[in-house]
Amino acid sequence: MTATVQQSAAAPSPAAPPAAPAAATKPKPDPRYIALRNFAISISVLNVFGYAWLGFEQPWLWPFLAVLTGYATEIGFETLSAWVYRRQPKYRGNGVRGVYEALLPSHITALAVNMLLYANSQFWPVAFGVVVGVGAKHVLQAPINGRMRHFMNPSNFGITAVLLCFSHWCSIAPPYQFSENANTYFRVMIPLIIAVSGTVINAMLTKKVSLIVGWMGGFAIQAFVRHWIWDVSLFSALGAMTGIAFVLFTNYMITDPGTTPFKARNQFMFGSSVALVYAIMMQFNVVYTLFFATTAVCALRGAGWWVAHFLGKAKQRRAATADRPVNSNTAAVAV
Repeated sequence: MTATVQQSAAAPSPAAPPAAPAAATKPKPDPRYIALRNFAISISVLNVFGYAWLGFEQPWLWPFLAVLTGYATEIGFETLSAWVYRRQPKYRGNGVRGVYEALLPSHITALAVNMLLYANSQFWPVAFGVVVGVGAKHVLQAPINGRMRHFMNPSNFGITAVLLCFSHWCSIAPPYQFSENANTYFRVMIPLIIAVSGTVINAMLTKKVSLIVGWMGGFAIQAFVRHWIWDVSLFSALGAMTGIAFVLFTNYMITDPGTTPFKARNQFMFGSSVALVYAIMMQFNVVYTLFFATTAVCALRGAGWWVAHFLGKAKQRRAATADRPVNSNTAAVAV
């Protein structure tokens, strides 16, 4: 038996089967794309419900015209930018999926501008806002973290431009249109649904919870400060936070992923800054304050990035000058 065991041990073992090829790891989905896709779906669904049941007062054809205007503007500016910088347009190279992804931001901007503006029977101010909002992404850029990025919130900037240029016959869409045809139950549920869906998107995808906390906390603090110092009605100052317009602005406007900071502390400061500028503008009786305050903070942030860029360039030039070797002829003349 021992010999048998030894012989079996000495016998060559059969070749091990080849290892199975490792399963191809599935690439992780881009969170920015998912956030844009979900934002686009949310605002599209809201427009469908708005025109069908809630009471949107703009003509039903306008969202389609606004979206087509946004698509044309995006393709035109992207083609021009690609030609100037000698690169391939973003909507090319990935088939239909590439075109779809490239047009998502303009889709959101177009629907937001049309939904939040009221221009009576004139569509051209809405088209103007869409063109300005989409085009600003290609014009208003700054060197942010080593690459050129747009810093102006597109939807907010388009609305601001319309309100500044055509305020005589354009205004913000009346807040009651978001619940005009709803009964008491659904009037309570609409802001809750918008708040929950927006919070899920901002918490899971865009990671802008710190910005929302800074914005809402700063808004509440400025309401109390204005009440204590300037005797502003606390009910009116805080009551704005319960409206559908404020909920929409908080979850879908101020949290724009492409024009807000990434770090939690910077997000908190951004939201708080918008609340501070809002309070200052309110004391000067500025109307449409939410949109103007956001535009002002985005502009200051873009200017800050340009100042930091030029200061960095100046510092590099001084360092290069200090490290440059002294020319021998110059040294001889100096002696």
